[in-house]
Amino acid sequence: MSIARRRLSPEESRDNALEAARALLLESGPQAVTLKAVAARIGRTHANLLHHFGSAAGLQKALIAAMADSIVGTIAAAVMRARTGDHDPREVVDLTFDAFGKEGAGALASWMILSGNLDALDPILAAIHGLVDQLAEDQEMHGPSLREETLSLVLMALGDALLGGPMASALELPRGTARELAVQQLTASRLAAGLPVKA
Repeated sequence: MSIARRRLSPEESRDNALEAARALLLESGPQAVTLKAVAARIGRTHANLLHHFGSAAGLQKALIAAMADSIVGTIAAAVMRARTGDHDPREVVDLTFDAFGKEGAGALASWMILSGNLDALDPILAAIHGLVDQLAEDQEMHGPSLREETLSLVLMALGDALLGGPMASALELPRGTARELAVQQLTASRLAAGLPVKA
């Protein structure tokens, strides 16, 4: 007796594909995020994924958009928690570096750009811009310093995701040096603005 496979709604099918794509990204890197590989992982056809995403680039862009929303939401929650007490720059730095490194956003964005998808960073940039605008509504978190901090932190996290290990090794520095520099920079910036910082 065969068991009939439950028909998924278009949203469920798309979400399943994005979950599979994220798993492939973390397991095997951005080059593994193809329509064929994702279709095989979720037991759907290549044509089904073409219907939802249009191309492998469309799938990758949808994945990076979903990741951007999740990443920025996590960072925003950390910043909101910091508003209720002493600001903890390390938590924000760690979340940002992990998002681009351990979560694979840096590798995927770089892969897409190098593959000719020049608007690959648009979802991440839009999500970060939205976060900065949201934080700027707080009188304690306004002005160009917030934008400059965000620029510096994101560039450091992306650079660390791509070259942090080899660069630290070549310079005979501990692997976490870039994170520590980012924490120091963010802490100094917060202190200069007269904001409390958790010791």
